[in-house]
Amino acid sequence: MSEGQPLTILCVSSYEKGQEFIRTCKVLGCRVFLLTVEKLRHAAWPFECIDEVFTMPEELPLQGLIYAVSYAARSRNIDRIVALDEFDMENVSALREHLRIPGMGLTTVRYFRDKLAMRARAREAGILVPEFVHVLNYDHLREFMSRVPNPWLLKPRSQASGIGMKKIHYPDQLWQWLDQLGDQQSFYLLEQFVPGSVYHVDSVVSERTVVCAEAHTYGTPPLDTSHQGGVFTTRTLPREAEETKSLLQINRNLLEGFGLMRGVTHAEFLRSHADGKFYFIEVAARVGGAYISDVIETATGINLWREWACLEVGAGNQSYQLPPSRRDYAAVILSLARQEHPDTSAYTDPEITHRITKYHHVGFILKSQNPERIQHLLDSYATRFQSDFVATQPVPEKPTS
Repeated sequence: MSEGQPLTILCVSSYEKGQEFIRTCKVLGCRVFLLTVEKLRHAAWPFECIDEVFTMPEELPLQGLIYAVSYAARSRNIDRIVALDEFDMENVSALREHLRIPGMGLTTVRYFRDKLAMRARAREAGILVPEFVHVLNYDHLREFMSRVPNPWLLKPRSQASGIGMKKIHYPDQLWQWLDQLGDQQSFYLLEQFVPGSVYHVDSVVSERTVVCAEAHTYGTPPLDTSHQGGVFTTRTLPREAEETKSLLQINRNLLEGFGLMRGVTHAEFLRSHADGKFYFIEVAARVGGAYISDVIETATGINLWREWACLEVGAGNQSYQLPPSRRDYAAVILSLARQEHPDTSAYTDPEITHRITKYHHVGFILKSQNPERIQHLLDSYATRFQSDFVATQPVPEKPTS
């Protein structure tokens, strides 16, 4: 960046998200470029904050992306490149390395995208993970299945949520799936299925230090809701509870071990029903989806997209200061709905701060100073949603924008 010139940030996203990130960059005086897929050219982006929009075909090969951004850079200075969505992170890291632009490179990004790499690194850092094996050597797979009790999970190494995941109950079932995968087998891992409760911790990291972290618990585990349907919920954990303190400490150890310099993270953990211990599941260097960022902002006043933008713009040159926060409690309840535009007028509790208006979806953001009140409302609404709204559909084999 030239002295006195505004910082130029190229935001890359194959999905419609990150509007507050873009707005914040503009408020901070940046020039903002957006690179998105062609079908989202006219989506609800904050165009008043964007200096130039570029589009690309879906599933554009990395080489084509490098050519396109390098061509644009002939006449435009680019100081930062940011992936607003997880599925663009690897390509953006490759772009940074090719153009020699500061930010997370390919080696570090693998810890936040590749489930095999993140498990191996977590285990090296002394953090418990379920037993796992790379789907590569068949003798190693046979040894794993003879030693680790079934069922097992066959997981793609670089997907999110439950996309592409299969529960395997016996060895022959695995070999059948591997026959279908063919040359794609090595992009998977096989993992012990550990029944338990699932949690997530969402963090702000500045200069390798976790400066803000909020711990939450899901209702039904996300794997179950994505594959079997039903009602998705997550809520702020009681802040003084021992499980909250344990989760926050494990999360700090994890992020220190992974070497994240700055940004936001969404990490998931499981507490085993069998032994009561916490196991690391996965972590992403992004804002959590499914309205999790709205839950955090409702409870604390901290907007993760906004803080991420501040960190990217400062990028170590300016000291980062987390804004003052509240210590309320919040939750989201969300479901697919049979109705195109569900009528929620019968739900009148004052704790409802936001009604989610999304086609064939129903949901609320809730807020209270009492975590028990939040839990009571979630239990009540989950039952009512089942009869009033709930619809199901199969989980996709790959993400769709």
